[in-house]
Amino acid sequence: MDAPKLTTRLTLEARVRSPDGAGGYNDIWSPLGTLWGAFQRPRGAAMAGAEVALARSRYRVIVRAAPVGSDARPEASQRFVADGRVYDIIAVLDHDAGKRFLACDVEEEVAG
Repeated sequence: MDAPKLTTRLTLEARVRSPDGAGGYNDIWSPLGTLWGAFQRPRGAAMAGAEVALARSRYRVIVRAAPVGSDARPEASQRFVADGRVYDIIAVLDHDAGKRFLACDVEEEVAG
């Protein structure tokens, strides 16, 4: 298998819950670091929201593998940010038999 061309700069972010002072919390996204990735073709779906139409595009993003527990290893429930666009990470699995790369299934939701 040829190594993927990792040409897209991605910021990996994790959700941090912060008290809002009224008994609830706010979700804040905290950057964990920068990774380089390769996007594979999207698989899109359109759906109607309450007041706007939403388009969801699914992609597979390939990044270099990192050890389990490392801040550089993406996990489901985290997200990538690239060029002002946000990609929620749905699943992470090994991309190759040598475990040199990870395949991250991501979803981008855009109001239209």
